[in-house]
Parts: sequence; structure tokens; C-alpha cells
Amino acid sequence: MADPRTQLIATARALQPAGLNKGTAGNVSVRAGDGFYITPTGMAYTDLREDDIPLMALDGSHVGRRKPSSEWRFHGDLYASRPEVGAVLHAHSPFAVSLACLRLDIPPFHYMIARFGGDTIRCAEYSIFGSKMLSTVALQAMAGRKGCLLANHGMLVAGRDLAEALALAVELEELCEQYWRACQLGNPVLLSAGEMAEVLEKFKGYGQQ
Repeated sequence: MADPRTQLIATARALQPAGLNKGTAGNVSVRAGDGFYITPTGMAYTDLREDDIPLMALDGSHVGRRKPSSEWRFHGDLYASRPEVGAVLHAHSPFAVSLACLRLDIPPFHYMIARFGGDTIRCAEYSIFGSKMLSTVALQAMAGRKGCLLANHGMLVAGRDLAEALALAVELEELCEQYWRACQLGNPVLLSAGEMAEVLEKFKGYGQQ
């Protein structure tokens, strides 16, 4: 079985080619037993090796030669509160950041909003990065959802594994870009509550073989 740290590094390195990140911004983690591996703070993803990846416990303690990402709190709190989550990804992608700076939820302008578990993509209230309060508001925005925006900050997604987390991040950024572009032309026509309920029902078996 592949080392989860190797998979974590590969996912982190995929962020920039996917248009999700630049430099050392953002962070990625993967569940490991009773804890999780997370990208270290302030290191270029291209330089990462397996022994650079800290292993964290849910109480915030860690082992390894590198300090964990300053955003470790919302990763740990998602793992602690949601057993279905196997990987968490946070990015400063341009369209997600642009909408997050408006502090608005993304409404049901497109049916793929339902991919994230509801009829909107919520924007969490602002709180300073790395803080317990940011984790609190992020988890509120993520309740029943697989993704949210973080006000004046970026995006946050949670998947069953690293592959799904990356796919969700790419899809969320695409939706943010589509909504941003549609708003340049006018007010997008939104799907009704009934139409979104129908999509959400259909999505219960979406992608399952």
C-alpha cells in the first residue's frame, strides 16, 4: 500500500498546475489512524519529502521534524467531528478568493452546487488564519457540506480521500469562476428550491458504480 505521505505530497504538488494555488499558500491533510498527516508550514511543495510531513493527533500535538501548517485546527476539527472525511484541502484559488472577499454565499445558479451537499455554497464568517475561531466558523459553514468559502481568505473542501478532495477543489474553483463570469453579464437566474431538491435527490447515487 502506498505511503499516505507520498500521496499527500503528490496532491499538494498538483495544486499549482490545477490553478488552485501559488507558492506555499494553502494546505492539505489526510487521515492516518487516530490522527492525520498535514503539509508543513512555509515549505515549497516541490521541496517536500516524506519525512517533512508531520503526523498530528487530534489534540494538536505532533511528531516529526517540521512544524505543521498554521491551519491545522480546521483539519483536526473536521476529522474529529466527521468520520466520513478522509482528506481536507484548503487553497487560495483566485476565483474562490474573489468571491470570499465579497462574503457572500454562492447561490444555486448551477445544479452542480448540489455536488457539495446543499443548495448553496456557504461563506464562513471572517476570522484570522490559524485561529480556533476560524475553525469554529469554518465547521459551521461546512455543516452537511463538502465545501465552503472562508471570508477574505479562500476555499475549504473535505473528501473521502485525497483524490476526491482535489476533485472537489477543482470543481469549486470552476463554479466560482462560472458564477463570477455570469455576474459580469447580469444577475444569474437561480434554480428554485424545488429544482435543487430534485437535483440533490438525484445526486444521492451520482457517480456510484
